[in-house]
Amino acid sequence: MGNYLLLHGTIVTVDRERRIIEDGGLAIQDDRIVDIGTAGELASLHPDKQIIDCRGKLIIPGLIDAHGHAGHALIRSIAADTNAMWMKVVTPTYYHYVTRDYWYADGLVSGIERLRAGVTTGASIITSMPRADDPVFAINHARAYEEIGLREIICVGPSGLPWPHPVTRWERGSPERRHISFEEMIEGSEATIDALHGTADGRISVFLTPFTIVPSVEPSNASTPDQAVKLTENDRMQARRIRETARKTGVRLHSDAFAGQIRMAYQDKENALLGPDIHLQHCWGISHDEIDILAETGTRVTHAPPGRATPIMEMMSKGIRVAITTDGAAPSRHFDMLQTARLAQFTQHLLHNHDRYLLPPGKIFEMITIDAAHAIGMEDDIGSLEIGKKADVVVIDMRKPHLMPMWMPVHRLVHQVLGSDVDTVFVDGRMLMENGRVLTTDVDAALDFGQQEALALAARAGLEAHMHDPGWGRLLRTFEEPVHPPRPPEPAAHGQQGVTDQEEGIGPEFLR
Repeated sequence: MGNYLLLHGTIVTVDRERRIIEDGGLAIQDDRIVDIGTAGELASLHPDKQIIDCRGKLIIPGLIDAHGHAGHALIRSIAADTNAMWMKVVTPTYYHYVTRDYWYADGLVSGIERLRAGVTTGASIITSMPRADDPVFAINHARAYEEIGLREIICVGPSGLPWPHPVTRWERGSPERRHISFEEMIEGSEATIDALHGTADGRISVFLTPFTIVPSVEPSNASTPDQAVKLTENDRMQARRIRETARKTGVRLHSDAFAGQIRMAYQDKENALLGPDIHLQHCWGISHDEIDILAETGTRVTHAPPGRATPIMEMMSKGIRVAITTDGAAPSRHFDMLQTARLAQFTQHLLHNHDRYLLPPGKIFEMITIDAAHAIGMEDDIGSLEIGKKADVVVIDMRKPHLMPMWMPVHRLVHQVLGSDVDTVFVDGRMLMENGRVLTTDVDAALDFGQQEALALAARAGLEAHMHDPGWGRLLRTFEEPVHPPRPPEPAAHGQQGVTDQEEGIGPEFLR
């Protein structure tokens, strides 16, 4: 826990008054911010604290990524050239070829990337489509974030249809096929909640996360009105069981939603996965009526740019809280929230006749700080720099050519600052990075381990088939033969099944 006094930086508080304090001071005691003001005011009031000289630097709240995907950090660029195929490649890979060690390696790599970009709180959906059959996947991912010192929201819940859903456990070289029922997915989610929620001094949370709020229709795109008609029994059962489980465990909810699903979900008002305890990702193509439903129910929305079909301006004009997210780091993304926010602003300007008056820098920065904190129900603790809030603090080095001159700090944050400009990071008052150096884990060893696990996964799943040449000299990507997604591995012969959970233990040996 910290006992620090940050002096002489420019503080962007994002507090209720949206104060920007030049030559500012911020005092940290244990895990909380205990004072904030000018350097002159604070210097004499806190003589016992370790001074961090922030001349030439910005002091901002820790950034919040309210929707990302675990696993993506080690599968980047795979199938990036085949838009329609990408989910068809990565989902079977996650469901049939990943090992428990893979999740620890991905946690280390993604956690270090987020830390270096000033992202102090990140949501991590376990795979592209939530996988809940083995709680150790989530446990190992969260273990990495705990070691690094970040906040993580583990998102786990039922997959999309079909139920039972086929999965493969692949440990120590031998695949074992299983078919996991919906109730087994709920049980796995509850086991994950029991194991992780509120651990690491409260830094690790679990949100119950079904793949979509209405599983019977198109799961990753808008549905037309002739498709999105009435809830099925599976739709109603999922909503009821998710609500029951959330009440039982006391956790918040998260899910994807697309056009048609919100209107359908609202047919079952008692159990609809809508309301202030859930944030919905994407919301592509939703209608005016669905926007009204979101506003009426107090549902929060998270948006991953470019997301051209997401009507974020219309939603916000109705009072809906919208946050910007990365949506993970694959196939061609990253965890740099500032660059992601920049893309969100640029896309909205293009969509609205190049109107640069829309979404000014202040609003954009709110969408990755305080608005994101509201989306995940943590606005009382994080999202702004205020006395009594958690000491999640990021210091940015502005003494760089691309950040000169030092004025209009919020404009600079949204227009030019990169994640690589982050200098020092505190979470819960603990210094995790200082002068660009990660203090809490061996970065080189973690990256080596991540590379090892990525190569092993590629070999198991045959992902080399999706590692294409860069297309030198071409105006259009073409292929010599059709591209096919990975097929599930053949189960081991009788007597050669994969190692059982009890035999294997619950995690990797790396860095133990």
